Amino acid sequence: MLKHLLVLIELAPEGLARVEAAGFKAHVALSAQDKVLSIKALGPCIHAVLTNGSTGIAAAHIAALPKLEIICSLGAGYEKIDLDAALARNIVVTNGPGTNDASVADHAMALLMSVVRGIPKADAAVRLGQWAKLRQPRPMISGKKLGILGLGNIGMQIAQRGMHGFGMTVGYHSRRPRENTTFLYFETPIALAQWADFVIIATPGGAGTLHLVDSAVLHALGPDGFLVNIARGSVVDTAALAQALVQAKIAGAALDVVDGEPDVPAELVRLDNLVLTPHIAGRSPEAVAATVQLVIDNLNAHFGGQPVLTPVSLER
Repeated sequence: MLKHLLVLIELAPEGLARVEAAGFKAHVALSAQDKVLSIKALGPCIHAVLTNGSTGIAAAHIAALPKLEIICSLGAGYEKIDLDAALARNIVVTNGPGTNDASVADHAMALLMSVVRGIPKADAAVRLGQWAKLRQPRPMISGKKLGILGLGNIGMQIAQRGMHGFGMTVGYHSRRPRENTTFLYFETPIALAQWADFVIIATPGGAGTLHLVDSAVLHALGPDGFLVNIARGSVVDTAALAQALVQAKIAGAALDVVDGEPDVPAELVRLDNLVLTPHIAGRSPEAVAATVQLVIDNLNAHFGGQPVLTPVSLER
């Protein structure tokens, strides 16, 4: 029997085609209004939902899908999926750990180099015929102290790039020290920021990391420090970051994610010591293909009566 899949996130046409070729009828609902209308019209026949961590799915929407059996999160995050509601219905939840780690780590280093070396500003100046305007010295990347907030799989890949590619000394803060690593462990984000030249955020999202980077952390990073966020916008206190950039309390920042995206606060858009990209760190062709394939594999396993490959634990 054809299984109906409600898709709540943007998926490239080739990705949708692969999902449908695997035997699933995809119904795309990206806006809040489309979501409401789709659930009202199709709710009784939806068997699966495809979402991601920053979009998620709320308890009320889960309740309106009586045949829902599985929720798949595209990518590693799942912080806005109501796990309690899923558990109450015995709905399986999956995510995509490891599918885009290398892509995200690559982008983190690209953002770091862009903001530290002032590449976007220099490019804009040259295009305006202002060759000499931005030829003042910019800091090096090599040999500096790299602080990583969250040493999971992505954090480890960033650390390896920093250490082996740029000869950096690497320090990190996580909930607990990670075994089998020689990187320096710091008990708090403030202590990490005080030590580091650059801090890259690679934590999960959710309530446990909400505004983990606040005014105190930014003050500790200092006027020569740079911040990069490829995790979730909620990890950074946006107002505190804007103030720190305006007042030169830190040297610069680069964000692939912002709180409340895709809406970007006006106070950020105006800043010339900030580099912004639209949540594309994990969107290399290789990573996208891998994440979509894992969704298909999880859906096939579940509806084939087999354990899913990457289940999210629903026990709280």
